[in-house]
Amino acid sequence: MADFTAKDVQALRKSTGAGMMDAKKALEATGGDQDKAADYLREKGIAKAAKRSGREQGEGVVGVYMHNQAGRPVIGVLIGLASETDFVAKSPDFIAAANDIAMHAAAAKPVWLRRDDVPQDEVTKEMDLIAAEARNEGKPDDIIERIVDGRLNSFYKENVLEDQVFVRSDRFEGTVGEMVQQLATRMGENISISKMAIVEIGAV
Repeated sequence: MADFTAKDVQALRKSTGAGMMDAKKALEATGGDQDKAADYLREKGIAKAAKRSGREQGEGVVGVYMHNQAGRPVIGVLIGLASETDFVAKSPDFIAAANDIAMHAAAAKPVWLRRDDVPQDEVTKEMDLIAAEARNEGKPDDIIERIVDGRLNSFYKENVLEDQVFVRSDRFEGTVGEMVQQLATRMGENISISKMAIVEIGAV
């Protein structure tokens, strides 16, 4: 059982500006210690990136990927990657990241860009299905809530772009969201994925 509560996660988010999953990971890694967790986030560059998140993004690029192979569906992806300055938007690393994310989206086919985009009725439906499945498996009621939390995370990892593990581990090991966060830390700017469009034509 975790050595922290949802209130601890909220407190860490408030003090560092980190996202929910980053705060949870930090607390897990430090045994629930708030100070150590805050240090953990700073070491990872997450706290600094989070503090930059309020700064205006007026520049960016559109990453493009198209998969057109005989016998398979044609897939086209556009990814809007936003930055604060034109200088960063024109940098090779930034442009490459936008195209890499578009390539990833073509392979992983996310439904939503970030967790906040998932409609609440979809989340509720998924939670109800997971709980019913757990009961049918004979799981006791006192652990079903934890099972729901764990499997809901799996649902996000499968369907939400920022939560998906990047498909090319030879280029980056971690989630798409973590890749963008590291890019923001490296560039010293507020960087985020602003748009996603996936078009698929034809069938296998």
